[in-house]
Amino acid sequence: MRLDAFSICYKYDIIPAVDDVSISLGRGEFISVLGPNGSGKTTLLRILAGTLEPCAGKVLLDNRSIRKMSPRSIAQRIAVVPQNGYIPFPFSVLEVVMMGREPHMRRFAGESRHDIDVVFQAMKITGITHLAKRSMFDLSFGERQRVIIARALAQEPGFLLLDEPTSHLDPGYQMGIMDIFKSLSRYENIGILVISHDVNLASQYGDRLVMLNKGKKVADGSPWEILTEEILEEVYKVKAVIKNHPVIDCPQVMLVPGFDEGSAKSNIL
Repeated sequence: MRLDAFSICYKYDIIPAVDDVSISLGRGEFISVLGPNGSGKTTLLRILAGTLEPCAGKVLLDNRSIRKMSPRSIAQRIAVVPQNGYIPFPFSVLEVVMMGREPHMRRFAGESRHDIDVVFQAMKITGITHLAKRSMFDLSFGERQRVIIARALAQEPGFLLLDEPTSHLDPGYQMGIMDIFKSLSRYENIGILVISHDVNLASQYGDRLVMLNKGKKVADGSPWEILTEEILEEVYKVKAVIKNHPVIDCPQVMLVPGFDEGSAKSNIL
């Protein structure tokens, strides 16, 4: 099974958000999508998920046009973790995770033994089993994020698309959640696509990085191919030093500040 997008274009009114972007995601692959604000990352994710229809290009899910598939059929194969997973009602954690089974359940049918087993396995993977009876309103942001991820896993997807899943989380939660995604990719053969602003996390976990800028794909390759001083300066307008991670073989980015202590102090005074 593959998720393929070919020459995708999308506009908000007359403003291009995604401009002639092609991207492919296979089962068991981990892709990190990078780019500055307004570069089209979230729009691209929504197109891949089938919730936005491109004005040009096509998206194929296992060689079938996603436009010809029902939302239910898509949800049986693709799960999405949005940037804001806020739940506006005081559902329990168990109830929220069980919502992920809806695409697989017959109308008006109750939960089967298999549904319950899948839900508890999803909660076990995300480390929230002990929260099953708690209200979503009583959880920290990091705990709520894990619940939303568990709901997505309960869909038993072949592909998991995540929009900045580690934003607003402390380093411990960031690493824990990214470890979960890497394990799902490696051991459960789930295709993972993560939108991120953290270039170092993206480098540590992504098999491939895709760099967007102003709606266009400017680079696609391994972390060492994408995180170069030249590409970072072109896309982010920053100076950077690239070093090898001391533990794992991946590039790590250290930004060079533009702040000059002497000139700044003289300007203030």
